[in-house]
Amino acid sequence: MNDQPTGQQAAETRLDEIAQILDSANIVVHNFDGIIRRWTTGCERLYGWTQQEAVGRVVHELLSTIFPEPLEEIRGKVGRQIAWQGELVHRHKDGRPITVASRWVSASSTDPDQKVIIQTNNDITHLKQIQADLAEREAHLRSILATVPESMIVIDESGLVASFSTAAEKLFGYSVDDVYGKNVSMLMPSPDREAHDGYLSHYLTTGERRIIGYGRVVSGQRKDGTVFPMELSVGEAVANGKRIFTGFVRDLTSRHKIEEELRQSQKMEAIGQLTGGLAHDFNNLLTVISGNLEMIEARLQDAKLLSLVSEAQAAAEDGAKLTAQLLAFGRRQSLNPKLMDVGRFVSGFSDLLRRTLGEAIELRTIVTGSTNEALVDGSQLQNALLNLAINARDAMPRGGLLTIEISRLRLDADYARMYPEVRTGEYVLIAVTDTGVGMSSETKERAFEPFFTTKGMGAGTGLGLSMVYGFAKQSGGLVQLYSEIGQGTSIRIFLPAQQVHSPIEQGRVDDDRKLEIPKGFERILVVEDDVRVRRVTVSRLLDAGYSVIEASNGTEALALCQENRDIALLFTDIVMPGGMAGDELAHKIRAMRPEIKVLFTSGYAEPTIAGRELAEAGSWLKKPYTARQLAVRLRELLD
Repeated sequence: MNDQPTGQQAAETRLDEIAQILDSANIVVHNFDGIIRRWTTGCERLYGWTQQEAVGRVVHELLSTIFPEPLEEIRGKVGRQIAWQGELVHRHKDGRPITVASRWVSASSTDPDQKVIIQTNNDITHLKQIQADLAEREAHLRSILATVPESMIVIDESGLVASFSTAAEKLFGYSVDDVYGKNVSMLMPSPDREAHDGYLSHYLTTGERRIIGYGRVVSGQRKDGTVFPMELSVGEAVANGKRIFTGFVRDLTSRHKIEEELRQSQKMEAIGQLTGGLAHDFNNLLTVISGNLEMIEARLQDAKLLSLVSEAQAAAEDGAKLTAQLLAFGRRQSLNPKLMDVGRFVSGFSDLLRRTLGEAIELRTIVTGSTNEALVDGSQLQNALLNLAINARDAMPRGGLLTIEISRLRLDADYARMYPEVRTGEYVLIAVTDTGVGMSSETKERAFEPFFTTKGMGAGTGLGLSMVYGFAKQSGGLVQLYSEIGQGTSIRIFLPAQQVHSPIEQGRVDDDRKLEIPKGFERILVVEDDVRVRRVTVSRLLDAGYSVIEASNGTEALALCQENRDIALLFTDIVMPGGMAGDELAHKIRAMRPEIKVLFTSGYAEPTIAGRELAEAGSWLKKPYTARQLAVRLRELLD
């Protein structure tokens, strides 16, 4: 009898030896049909099945295996001597899932029909859980980055951007792809841009902090090159021995503008008190001078001396007019307010205004509504409008159009949030708009100051607008100025309206306020350069159910229009910085997307600045407007 082992026995012996040597490992030896032939102690610990329970069973049935690809394809690869590896999900004896990194190879055998598969399984369940936790945390972080209202930027110790929140994208105008892996100094203007790496290196070398852990106001630079003030707070953390820095950025443009307006208001108040006091005392001096001149004049017979006294008296009268204007600015002139229909009053002396303007300038008076009553001093109002008409005439040396519009409106809380000096309530608006040369930003800041004038020597006192300002303030109202170089100027006087409605009219007004604001669902592109106005407008639209995207100028708006194909309506200011007016923007967008509706708005009295066709098209909404007026106009265009 031959005691030599057969080839099959030798192969079995080799499998036994492999299983014994690697008994603590997770190794399963099974046929190509899945019948288990070897089951190590490691598998007993991993899966809970003993060797006796496992051997002879089909492995993928025993472990309820979930394969990443068809089982027959895996067996085919292994049969062709191609090792296969991948992730499998098995079931423990108690039913819980186990994720393994599995590798399959075929073992040699003298009988090709008896080839077996050696399967090694490494438990990665814990690793997969860690990956899931990391993915969940990353998703949570991405959610924070997408929703946090303040801009967040994370950089490494080399200054390279690692994270860039959605708010930061909107603030700086860059996308994540634009900044990721690039030096954060690209978000800074000179000289901070060039000095940033030196600041960071100095801190890493010395530990001396200049900004980390402290908040400070610095300057940022947007993609379009504009520089803006921002509050920057930086925190530091160490991960895997490497430092990361997280910066939170708050845009201070709006706050600085409000603070500047407050400072301007305080300055005007101080100047008003000073000039009012001086004018009051100077009036006393003029009274003495004028009175003495009158007495001297009564006693003189010499014609030459009488002529000199007459000139002195005329000069004293001119001085009295100047002090009257100063008193008006300082709100110390005596008013004699009476209840009047402002529209009828202004229409009554339009002939006087026409004679003042001359034939080269067209005067247009527009009265909206029949309830424009206010408590106002008629003579002072007349003087204010004459001053504005003269300024407008001087701003249109080659002729033009002067429009005076009177209407009644309500300034709501939204409008008051945009302009700190505004109080909510009913007002009669007198808007005086010209098509003249306009004002620069520097001129607008000083326009209401006494004695400030852009006219030549001897051409003006610089007290016209200051008198209008003081008159409106003393009447309980306010004045606002809109102007752009080459576009014209609009001075708007708000006078508190008086409630003199008949019961029927009052009921109609009350019912109008109670009407619901029409809702919508479309996507609207809002283009407005004033941050506060844009914020309030967007808030109103969101409250009305619309989807909103916003831009601060025409260039941004065009880019957003190309990226968002579902925009239903463009709502744009007419006069904006950046070289592209609202009507030009609308023309370009309509060329790309003819189906988009357009609604214009502006602080000017009527849309003559941007082209008369806007008014004729009906797509025009004058500032200030209420939330309901905006919502109604939108539905008129979209429905």
